[in-house]
Amino acid sequence: MHVKYDFSKLMDEGNTVYVRSVRAEDLPEDVQAQVGGRDTLYAVHRADGERLALVKDRRLAFALARQNDLAPVTAH
Repeated sequence: MHVKYDFSKLMDEGNTVYVRSVRAEDLPEDVQAQVGGRDTLYAVHRADGERLALVKDRRLAFALARQNDLAPVTAH
């Protein structure tokens, strides 16, 4: 599962994005219904905090960012 975003927009804004874990129970109910029983998901965020993607594992979050020429870093 992921949130669709036009990553090309980020090229003008710098290329650092932040990856952090998200507890499924903290997500809206409609999103919780789509997570397939996972307790934790991983979000990719712009520097301003906008969530770009929500994926099933950390490795996928980093791969998604790199595939879009972004530089992911871990945020806690």
